[in-house]
Amino acid sequence: MKHKAPFVLALALATICLSVVSAAQALKPVQLPPPQTTGGRPLMEVLKDRKSTREFGSGALSQQTLSNLLWAAFGINRPDGRRTAPSAMNWQEVSIYVATPSGVYVYDAKATVLEPVLTGDFRAATGTQPFVKDAAVNLVYVSDLSKTDGAASSEAELYTAADVGFIAQNVYLYCASEGLATVVRASVDKPALAKTLKLQPQQRIILAQSVGYPKK
Repeated sequence: MKHKAPFVLALALATICLSVVSAAQALKPVQLPPPQTTGGRPLMEVLKDRKSTREFGSGALSQQTLSNLLWAAFGINRPDGRRTAPSAMNWQEVSIYVATPSGVYVYDAKATVLEPVLTGDFRAATGTQPFVKDAAVNLVYVSDLSKTDGAASSEAELYTAADVGFIAQNVYLYCASEGLATVVRASVDKPALAKTLKLQPQQRIILAQSVGYPKK
């Protein structure tokens, strides 16, 4: 009997490990279609309709819509690799984490790929407000201060906050053009979410943004 407890414990740990590995393997990179970079509504009309919405209807974004959204946010729009949003000193220090019902991914703008981070629905963990879990996707803007070329901490934080603001506004304009609902959010339990996303010490969560269909 004395030998059964260690055996049972080892068996339980092995089962848990296999479950974790299996779950991780289930979430694979998502190759998004090339973004559609033409069309859309006139800029002045889009600016007139730009707004924050905190109620979301049901329905997932298509892969094409998600590709277009992320390209508008911070995609590559020139052969030299520069982006649709300004970046201080071209640091490109901001990563976009994408929380969907199936898992959390990070957007690879060069490959137009969603790289897997976590399996499972973590949308609710990206904010403290109840509506967050209802949005089709939640974008989490994470800056990597190791890419800021040794700038003073206060300057790096200011610049990266501005860079995230540009990205968030691009999302607002895209959503206004496409009839989607969105709101940028600072109400995030940043320490808890950073732990969930397994961020490194130099990575900082700046803001999050919910995107989905308007509630009818």
